[in-house]
Amino acid sequence: MNKAILMGRLTRDPEVRTTQSQIAVASFTLAVDRRFKNAAGEREADFIPVTCWRGLADLAGKYLTKGTKIIVVGAIQTSTYEDKDGKKVYKTEIVADEIEFAESKKSQGNQQEEPYIKKEETYIKDEDSTELPFDL
Repeated sequence: MNKAILMGRLTRDPEVRTTQSQIAVASFTLAVDRRFKNAAGEREADFIPVTCWRGLADLAGKYLTKGTKIIVVGAIQTSTYEDKDGKKVYKTEIVADEIEFAESKKSQGNQQEEPYIKKEETYIKDEDSTELPFDL
């Protein structure tokens, strides 16, 4: 079984592009705090690359922005390729199956009381649909 669940904040807005076969793909980096503080008493973070495909990529590009706190559920995927100098490059990323908002608009500094999502339907799932399962 290969399943990863991460919670963190986007370090930048998602980059959405389309493949040659017209499939949407979005990528972003998630800053995930480590559980324990270092010797200096500071909490460190890991910066995890995340990729979304198809409908989930479109939704990520439309609703996620730098600083948004989210939960990502997906699989760890590794790959290798040769760069322009012929050097072997290793890549590890999370391929997202689900994305869930982890805080309300109010907790991000917005004065609105409404959360991003309804509690009954708390996730965005790739079902090749352009409609969201919640109201914004």
